[in-house]
Amino acid sequence: MKKHYDVVIIGSGLGGLVSSIILAKEGYSVCVLEKNNQFGGNLQTFVRDKTVFDTGIHYIGGLSEGQNLYKYFKYIGIMDGLKLKKLDEDGHDMISFGDVNKEFPHAQGYKNFVNQLVKFFPEEREAINKYCEAIISTCNTFPLYNVSAAGRYDNDILSVNAKEFIEKITDNKMLQAVFAGSNFLYAGSGAKSPFYVHALTVNTYMQSSWRCINGGGQITKLLLKELKKYGGVVSKYREVVQLVVENKTITTAKMKDGTSVSGKYFISNIDPKVTLKLVGEEHFRKAFVNRVSSLEGGISAFSLYIVFKPKTFKYLNKNYYHFKESSEVWEAQDYTEENWPKAFMSSMGVSNKDDGWAEGMTFITYMKYADVAPWQDSFNTIAEENDRGESYEVFKERKTNRFLELIELKFPGIKDCIRSVHTSTPLSYRDYIGGHNGNMYGYDKDSSNPMKTFIPSKTKLENLYLTGQSVNMHGVLGVTIGAVVTCSEILGKEYLVNKINESVGLE
Repeated sequence: MKKHYDVVIIGSGLGGLVSSIILAKEGYSVCVLEKNNQFGGNLQTFVRDKTVFDTGIHYIGGLSEGQNLYKYFKYIGIMDGLKLKKLDEDGHDMISFGDVNKEFPHAQGYKNFVNQLVKFFPEEREAINKYCEAIISTCNTFPLYNVSAAGRYDNDILSVNAKEFIEKITDNKMLQAVFAGSNFLYAGSGAKSPFYVHALTVNTYMQSSWRCINGGGQITKLLLKELKKYGGVVSKYREVVQLVVENKTITTAKMKDGTSVSGKYFISNIDPKVTLKLVGEEHFRKAFVNRVSSLEGGISAFSLYIVFKPKTFKYLNKNYYHFKESSEVWEAQDYTEENWPKAFMSSMGVSNKDDGWAEGMTFITYMKYADVAPWQDSFNTIAEENDRGESYEVFKERKTNRFLELIELKFPGIKDCIRSVHTSTPLSYRDYIGGHNGNMYGYDKDSSNPMKTFIPSKTKLENLYLTGQSVNMHGVLGVTIGAVVTCSEILGKEYLVNKINESVGLE
């Protein structure tokens, strides 16, 4: 590391790494600081029993040629290096309910999406078409989602509630539940979730859905390779503890190990609440500090990572969203100790072997941070190992056994195939990913108060910018677009979007 860079980026999650490449390509000297052992944030993978598991990237959408994420990945130079497997085109996501003995498909391609669901709802073709049209028209109002610099979205669209909107499309309760069935992708809440969040999220997978062969960690490796090609530097075990301000400008990032680095621009790819503390809240307007402080962190997760005995469980080229009750699709977060878990999402990795058998499978359900409050003062990562104690292990074992009961009902016989089970809790997500209280997707977006969660990428400090899932949208596509938004503040939006389109042969 040098003493000074044009751009200093705090946090090596997807938003930070994409920002670093965009600016390095434009000739800026760039340094990325990461406090943990692994780079990549939610892109991280880990190995248990010689089986690779993803932390957060279970599948990706929009990667077919000409689609939005394809264009962004092509521009930043990683598209051609990705090793991908396309999910089942007739049902990349399967929606199921404990009270209904059927699995409902979400298919790739709008026409195919309609045709596959009409098989289950023959009287509802018009409603299914209307649903797809609403998804498309909503997505078309967001310029950067469509890799365009022209136009701006209508603010009114931000206040449309997803649950209410879907209920207006059809009176069929089961179809409503199926439309909303993959809302785990954004921690769907009936009272809060806006329809635009639903549309932007599910649309990308309706276009095309893919798994990363041997895990999403390959994205991090490709990003780091591209960054180094343009002279960028990444450094781990570099925890920033202070951003020094002089005359409304950040001058220096001071780190826990006593080192420091200065820069012309600083981009924070960590939680905004943490960023305010690193800078000092007194350097921001009080109204902004109060708004950020009052943001409600989305719910967190409890995950099981199951390693199978060899050749005992078939590979499933699709994901599953399962609910105990079809009537509770929007209420899965609102559980009690007695009825937890109400729902889960499951996915599996794919390796080069691809012999028809699954090596492992991930199951994720909601968990409130309050459930792990007794151990919230503990901290445990590879970089800083600590034991949370015997009571924590007992808690995890109890939750694991309860979760496995629901999984066994959905996949009869799966328990007999298990070689080992590994877990993560909201504390794992907090310590490794850095989200407030371990939240999965940043802060709750609320259709009844859409501007509350609007955090501009450019702060009132002259050279401090924000990026990441807590600032814009979550997910691979959302965070990538967010990085483009952030870099546009430095480079100019029209200039940058033209560059992106030129990279795929579009002017």
